[in-house]
Amino acid sequence: MPDTVDAAAVLLAAAAQQGLGDTLRILLLASIAGGALLAWFLLRGYRSDDTGDGGGDGTGDGGGTDRGANA
Repeated sequence: MPDTVDAAAVLLAAAAQQGLGDTLRILLLASIAGGALLAWFLLRGYRSDDTGDGGGDGTGDGGGTDRGANA
């Protein structure tokens, strides 16, 4: 029976010394998710259709905003 206790102690000691594996896994997943959100945020400004932000009038100028009123 002492061999089983020693083997369990060795296995527990080895399991406690895993290092940064979990931290790096979380960091990798968070960076992938952040990259996907950044790509979505940057690419949504390059849409060419008028269905999203055109205001519904079909002119494509932002829906009658006053962007050039002071120009």
